[in-house]
Amino acid sequence: MQAASIAAHADHHGPPPAHRSSRVEAPTLGMLLFIMSEIMIFGAFFTAYFFIRVVNHNPWPAAGTQVPESVAGINTAILLSSSLTIHWALMSAKNGNRFGLKAGMATTFLLGLTFLTIQINEYIHIGFAPHDAAQATIFYALTGLHGAHVFIGLCILLMVTIRAFRGHYSPDSHLGMEVPGIYWHFVDIMWVIVYTSVYVL
Repeated sequence: MQAASIAAHADHHGPPPAHRSSRVEAPTLGMLLFIMSEIMIFGAFFTAYFFIRVVNHNPWPAAGTQVPESVAGINTAILLSSSLTIHWALMSAKNGNRFGLKAGMATTFLLGLTFLTIQINEYIHIGFAPHDAAQATIFYALTGLHGAHVFIGLCILLMVTIRAFRGHYSPDSHLGMEVPGIYWHFVDIMWVIVYTSVYVL
């Protein structure tokens, strides 16, 4: 018995395997930690936003400007719908539904792309620039920061969608789309907060 143990130890090369005390998969834990860091970044921008409105008592938006609440409301509905479609895709992958997986991912990508296109069109026609006022600066900063996250999410979704069409996911192997899904849900939730703060309040 001791000889077998010594032989097994001799066959092992390199450092010992890492001890895992958590039941959370490493990619999922990594994504959750990344999201926490992103929340702090958004928090810094929201601090500047509320400083302008609450501490300085400046009008929102700046005098002579307005933000398109109705367009942003439609865009919010589009982005929230994409959370439903990516959840449908994940459930389809877990149930072995290939059609639902592919249709859900393709629809999620198209909805996210539509959101970003409308956001860019809003910038073109909104009528003020970031340097016009402090309110304009924080408006572009907050919505632009979120738009950058949407763009990153779209790049990830495109890769997941391509892999879905190539048959890379199954009921036993779907972590590769579940982790990006967590990120996309974060992007959607963060937009609800941005929309409520910047467009509604």
